[in-house]
Amino acid sequence: MRYAQGGGLTDERRALREKLRMEAAERFRQGDESPVIAHDLRVSVRSVQRWRGAWSQNGTRALASKGPASLPLLSDELFAVLERELAKGPVAHGWPDQTWTCRGSRS
Repeated sequence: MRYAQGGGLTDERRALREKLRMEAAERFRQGDESPVIAHDLRVSVRSVQRWRGAWSQNGTRALASKGPASLPLLSDELFAVLERELAKGPVAHGWPDQTWTCRGSRS
């Protein structure tokens, strides 16, 4: 399963979501109803219905995490450079005060 824009999930959160889907798959095998599963796992009924549909078509493998939806736009090295430059503040980059704006941070 994928979440829009990678869901902004960390690896830990992605693993937790996958664990929930696998728990749901076990409950599907036991014949439990979607609303009961949703309540027990504290997720929406619609999510459980989508998971059940994927599971019924392709089994448990359909519920496995496929990782982030896209690769990072910046390499680790470039991200470190960006962090250092942002830490210097706007004035170091020619702006009149220490307030970052969307326009200023994109420059």
